[in-house]
Amino acid sequence: MNESYTDILREGLWTNNPGLVQLLGLCPLLAISGTVVNALGLGIATIATLVLSNSLVSLLREYVRPEIRIPVYVLIIASVVTAIELVMNAYFHGLFLVLGIFIPLIVTNCAIIGRAEAFASRNSVPRAGLDGLAMGVGFTGVLVAIGAMREVVGQGSLLVNAHLLFGEWGRGLRIEIFPEEHGFLLALLPPGAFLAMGLLIALKNLIDARLEQKPVGSPAPEPRPVESAT
Repeated sequence: MNESYTDILREGLWTNNPGLVQLLGLCPLLAISGTVVNALGLGIATIATLVLSNSLVSLLREYVRPEIRIPVYVLIIASVVTAIELVMNAYFHGLFLVLGIFIPLIVTNCAIIGRAEAFASRNSVPRAGLDGLAMGVGFTGVLVAIGAMREVVGQGSLLVNAHLLFGEWGRGLRIEIFPEEHGFLLALLPPGAFLAMGLLIALKNLIDARLEQKPVGSPAPEPRPVESAT
């Protein structure tokens, strides 16, 4: 493949975003995005999984027979996720308990196995790692955006429980926008996640449509005939 590094970044962050375009990994995208901190924690774990699994798949692609490539990819991804799960349990135990089953479920995220098969197995390690980073950041951006929308509308606050990710000093990061009793409960329920997702997809499509429109220039004035002197 002849994609430049800029094209790889653009594809993962925008044109082929796994959350807004491919619509992959919707289970954790919609289930755990109730707050910004939850979304960011799962997003960071997903970024690490994509970068490490893509790099390992690319590194081992010459040694894996085509007949067994998918089981090998799943084994690599499962090993990476297990290591990340142990690290989170050791250093971010509170967040680990909140995210629960959705950390090991990263193994089943179609976006990860899809990038391993479609890109990492056909490209060099630097390109595969960059693709994993771009796809992971794009996925995390969607997660955080949905989390922010649901948290603000549903609870009237932002960065609730930030200490789970940033330590004790993170308690001071909480932003109160309006009293929690005035929040819209629907935003915190599964339908609120679908509504937020739909709004983000509509916004992306609107931006793409605006970018595709070519500016219509005004027609050039016709030259005036030159009058000869008499």
